[in-house]
Amino acid sequence: MPSNRTIGAMLCALLMVGAPAFSGDAALADDNVVTVRQFDPATGRWVRKERSLSFKAPWSDAAIRPEVVPFAEQVPAGSIVIDTGQRRLFHVQGDGTAVRYGIGVGREGFAWRGRERISRKAEWPAWRPPAEMIRREAAEGRLLPTVMEGGPDNPLGARALYLGSTLFRIHGTNQPWTIGKAVSSGCIRMINDDVVALYNQVKIGTLVIVR
Repeated sequence: MPSNRTIGAMLCALLMVGAPAFSGDAALADDNVVTVRQFDPATGRWVRKERSLSFKAPWSDAAIRPEVVPFAEQVPAGSIVIDTGQRRLFHVQGDGTAVRYGIGVGREGFAWRGRERISRKAEWPAWRPPAEMIRREAAEGRLLPTVMEGGPDNPLGARALYLGSTLFRIHGTNQPWTIGKAVSSGCIRMINDDVVALYNQVKIGTLVIVR
């Protein structure tokens, strides 16, 4: 039987599928209305709808803007330290500083702690819901695609950093307004521009500390 940690990881992307997805070619009708691409469980198809949304554009909140900050903890240079309480990710530079990013983290009951290493890197990753998840969601009337190819509408966003042998990832998002919130099932979300910057700086084997 899979552990709670594994089940949580399987669900981390699922929570984003039913919600409005901010498309890379979304057309803003006004300040509050956007065209979004949404999965329709009734037909099993992706449809476009106009939605009135209230969310902050990437980095409009100075608190989640990438910033170099002092970092005195003794961890190897290049390591990633994730503070789920602060909802911040620190990329340690090894000179007494770190680059701090705003992130989205696991919602209540799905948070986890531990140490892993980056085991895989992927650009514009495809999302493949496990068969167990597809069956479970179908029983609730929610139809999931077998495979969702990478792209601006994919819930995994522009890049993914896979953590050890778990199903947890540090990944981008098609919902930038969720950054700074506890909304996932254990994965760590970043604004796409931020995860691209981090992806370009880290290597397979990099230590990731989640606390």
